[in-house]
Amino acid sequence: MTTSRRDFIRKTSLAGLATYMGAIGLKASSYRRIMGANDRVRVGVVGFSDRYRNDHIPAFMKSYQELNFDIIAVSDIWKKRREEGKDFLSQKFGHSVQACVNNDELYNIKEVDAVIISTADFQHAWHTIEAVKAGRDTYTEKPLAETMADARAVLKAVKESGKIVQIGSQRRSGSNYQAAADFIKAGKFGPIVMVELTWNVNQPGRWRRPALVAQLKEEDTDWKRFLINRPYEPFNARKHLEYRLFWPYSSGIPGQWMSHQIDTVHWFSGLSHPRSVSANGGIYLWKDGRKNADTLTAVFDYGPADDPTKGFQVLFTSRQTNSAGETKEIYFSNGGTLNLDTNKITPTGGLTENYAKAMGMSANLLPELSLTEMASKVSTDASTGGDPLTTAHMRNWMECVRSRKQPNAPIEAGYNHSIAVIMTNAAYRTGQRVTFDEKRQEVLSGDKVFTY
Repeated sequence: MTTSRRDFIRKTSLAGLATYMGAIGLKASSYRRIMGANDRVRVGVVGFSDRYRNDHIPAFMKSYQELNFDIIAVSDIWKKRREEGKDFLSQKFGHSVQACVNNDELYNIKEVDAVIISTADFQHAWHTIEAVKAGRDTYTEKPLAETMADARAVLKAVKESGKIVQIGSQRRSGSNYQAAADFIKAGKFGPIVMVELTWNVNQPGRWRRPALVAQLKEEDTDWKRFLINRPYEPFNARKHLEYRLFWPYSSGIPGQWMSHQIDTVHWFSGLSHPRSVSANGGIYLWKDGRKNADTLTAVFDYGPADDPTKGFQVLFTSRQTNSAGETKEIYFSNGGTLNLDTNKITPTGGLTENYAKAMGMSANLLPELSLTEMASKVSTDASTGGDPLTTAHMRNWMECVRSRKQPNAPIEAGYNHSIAVIMTNAAYRTGQRVTFDEKRQEVLSGDKVFTY
């Protein structure tokens, strides 16, 4: 059989199969996946942000050839970023990438199978809803949502769609975190009695974009589309580009940093959200017009809703004014500590024989163990740049888009961390201890539902 005849038979067979699939109501994207791993998955970019450029694209490029993925389009409402994205991605992938003025235009490209979403914090939920309703899988950056209305809406849309959604809580793809989760869930650690979370930097320019702010003109963007469902206000270039400093476009520290660490608490403990949160802080040093705190402390009570005698406390502290302490996650049990900074399990602080004997008890001391040795090494290559956790997390998403299995950080993980973020923001802004109403799925400050 000649090559030309063989190709003719193959193409004729595929055409017939495609006609059949269309007759039974399968979309082109579904048909392509049935064809197997040899078919290319084409991805669109929603928001050509710093996060995407610095972390997502190096992570994506680590695996895209092996898993047969490609980037074919980029959507950004700001003309400058849109054009930069087109040029940058076209160069990276060696072919033309279509620039879209908004997501409506992006989803009109039938070849787009999936999208990577890295837009403003308050937009993540809405943009995920748009994507799954358009039949696309998503990699959605955290925080998933900054209001419970948005959180409930995106959870419902994703569950109804059956699409693959990976939330950007990349710790869930870290082998050391997976080893810690397995150790705790197996009962080897004992009940968690306390968790201390720290995230400190000394960066006056964190989340500031003064050079970019000077370049952004209202006629070059779509301000109304930027606002989505937030209250209307006149165009403000700082809020457009430095949104992490301004509520209600971001909660700042809780949404950006705490959401990562509190997600591990939910993962390790199996609990969905805090029972209550108290918080305080303020803008103590960086007097630059921001509305979100530069220093924040939150105290969480976790445990079964129906048994107040069981549970543990979580202490989260963060400041942007002094970096001492840096980033830490330490779990405590009666038998010792699990430290995700040193990646060690130790008997430090555990119940010793002297104190136990006086109470007619036995000593309770954990063994010395290394999480690094317990875990398989996270696949990474320093030459790719970016974050190894994000590299592993992006690969997990890409594999799940092909296998249709649930990813490491499914929509429920994002919904749960959103509850904790919203509770913390409510506690900080109202000065009250806040709780969660399970029946209504609402955050309560006293007896009032927290919105803005």
